[in-house]
This record gives sequence, structure tokens and C-alpha cells, in this order.
Amino acid sequence: MTFSGILLDISIFIGLYFQVFLLVTFFGADTPIKKATPGAAKKADEWKKLPTVSITVPCFNEARTLEKTIQSLLGLNYPKEKLSILIVDDGSKDDTYAIAQQIVARLTAITPEQPVPYNIRAVHQKNGGKYTALNLGISESTSDFVGCLDADSMVDPDALIRMVPHFIDPKVMAVTPAMLVYQPKKLLQYIQRVEYNIGVFTKRVMSLINAIHVTPGPFSIFRRSVFAEIGLFKHAHNTEDMEIAFRIQSFCYKITNCHDAIVYTIAPKTLKTLYKQRTRWSYGFIKNAIDYRHIFFNKKYGDMAMLTLPFAVIGIFFALYVVGDVLYHLGVSISNQIVKISTVGLHMPHFSFSWFFINTEMTTILGFILVGITLVVILIGRKIAEGSARPSFDIVYFLALYGFIAPLWLGKAVFNTLLSRTTPWR
Repeated sequence: MTFSGILLDISIFIGLYFQVFLLVTFFGADTPIKKATPGAAKKADEWKKLPTVSITVPCFNEARTLEKTIQSLLGLNYPKEKLSILIVDDGSKDDTYAIAQQIVARLTAITPEQPVPYNIRAVHQKNGGKYTALNLGISESTSDFVGCLDADSMVDPDALIRMVPHFIDPKVMAVTPAMLVYQPKKLLQYIQRVEYNIGVFTKRVMSLINAIHVTPGPFSIFRRSVFAEIGLFKHAHNTEDMEIAFRIQSFCYKITNCHDAIVYTIAPKTLKTLYKQRTRWSYGFIKNAIDYRHIFFNKKYGDMAMLTLPFAVIGIFFALYVVGDVLYHLGVSISNQIVKISTVGLHMPHFSFSWFFINTEMTTILGFILVGITLVVILIGRKIAEGSARPSFDIVYFLALYGFIAPLWLGKAVFNTLLSRTTPWR
């Protein structure tokens, strides 16, 4: 075998090994994938025992989506007197703050229809970044738990009441939801829908082995007391939700995932916006991994240190190599065809099928197995999040295109890291 062939086989094997590990862990834990019902918590005695929660909604130019976000919070199946909302306008240049003030005025007005006003406020600050808005919310909160909801996301009514019981374990300092794409309409959004289905499955497994390394902005909930010990949010390469998860893990606390707490986020519609978003995410992961490199291969930090983080880093480079190898051989094939046509002219190819000419090389077989397992993971993730494992064309779009567009932002993130270039938020 050639050196490139060996690297290709290693890449596929690593992908197979990791996905098989996820499946074995998932089924080995006998994980129920049917959504739980929070009906028991609606009983009067249980209702009174629920802890207080404050949610911060950081905003920067979110005038178009802020109303939907706040309405989703108001629709939470949770006692009104135990829920507070703080809208923080982070120096927006549009009408975000004016809309926030209108929302607050409407919801705090006492009327016959609304004798008890909502505990909601809106504040404006000079643009300092999302992490400063989150820190403001934490510093002004006296609740038992604090959370964040990005202003382009909507939360399911039962999400919070399903997440709170996870804090029974005193070692749990954060709970993450299951994120789904909100009403996909464009091709890229359908591809992301499948990607998020995979994320639902992956986060569920990572929760089982305490290896979650990101607490996403759309509705992660934290034990407020943890910030007094580990500190507040940081800039962290524009990925503060990732850095705080690394920090929680570095203090040997737990982050769990509530797979039936659904949050919907508006996914990028164009390749340009998707590229910028994912470049920031990928760059942030690499930089935070470097900052917390002491975690790697340290048994003190469990599976996150020994397995998931190393696989994630290795996976980035092997993903780039596999796509580069495919594009190289495709270019060679096209070049050979051009030479052939220029030499003997264009002839219509004669197509015929023979079992004898099926490629039975190990690389090809492993590749098909990898695709098959990926399909299983997608369907399980869809079953967990949406309650149905029904196949659809978006899976075809994902399998056909995602492997070619993801290296765009992975390559850019690696390039920026090597040249010490920062990655902007937008």
C-alpha cells in the first residue's frame, strides 16, 4: 500500500471506531429514547418546590427574532413567580433595544387579564461581547439557577421543567438541551437539520460518560453557585459557551444533557453565513483545546480526556486529509480524461455491469460501513429528538454534500490557528 492509502485507511478506521464506541455506549446504557412527560411536576406540592431560575437573553441586532424568543420563554411550563428574564442589548445598531422595551412594558403592565406581571427587564450596555451580557445576568441574579437563551432561538414549553431534575446530583453544574433547526426551508438548513440530529445523539452519549465540552447558548442552564468558584464567562476566542464547559470539566464537575428538552435555533441560510459561524466554532474549539491541553490524556478527567477530545482533534486533521485525497484523485482522473479526449477524441462510453469489477478493497468496504453507521446514528438522533426515525431526503443531501463543505471551515480554522489569526464573531 502507498503512504496515502495507509493514511486513508487509518482515517476511516478512526471514524468507525469512534462511531461504534458511541453506539455501544448508547445501547449499553439501555437509554430510553421516548420523551418523558413532566406531568408529575404539575402537582401543586411539587410546583411549589421548584427552584428559582433566571434567564438572560443576550442580543446584538436581533430585532427580527427577539419577539419569538421572548414569547417562547413566556410559554414555559414553569411557575411565573419563580422565573425571571433579563434582556441584555449588547450595543445593537438596529431597533433591538426599543423592541425589548416595548415587550417589557407590555408584560409588566397590570391588567384584568394579567393581574400578576412577569418578572422581566431590559437593559442596554455598550457593545462588549456576548460574554459580558451573560456575566451581567449572573451578577444581577439571586436565583438558584441561571440560564441563557440566544435571541435567535425558541424553547419548547416543557424544556426547563425537564432540565431542573438533573440538578439533583450535586456534582452537576450545567444541563444542556437537545438543539434542533427551526423550520428549515433552504438546502443548507436541511443539511444542518441532519447535523443537529447527529448532535442530539452525540450529546446524549457524551452525557452518559461525562464528556460534554460545550454548553450551547440556546438554553443551557447552570447552577449559579458554580460561578463563585470557577469564575464568570470569558471572551474565549468568541466561544465562551465552549470555554466555560472546559472550565467546569477542569474542576471535575459534571455537565449532563437533557435529551427531551428541545430548543429550536434558526440555522444559517447561506453558505457564507454558515462558513463564518462554523469557522468560529471550529477555531474556538482548537484554541480552547490548546488552552486546556492539560486535560488531554489525564485520567483524572475521564473519557473526555482519554477519548473524546483526542478523537475530536485527530478527526479534524484526518477529515481534511480524506477530502484532500478524494479531490486529488478526482483531479487526476479528470486530467487523464482530458488528455484522452484530446488524443483520441470524444467517444460515448459503453456502460455495462459485472459483479467481477465491483471494488472489494478494504478501504471501499470500510467506507460503506462508515456511511451505514452514520445513517444509523442519524436515525437514532432523529428518534430521540423528534420521536420518529423516518428517513427523508435531507439525509441524502447531508451524506452527499456535508463531507465537502465542512472541510471549508475546518481548513480555515486550522489556517487561522497556525497563523495566529483571530476569527471574528460574524
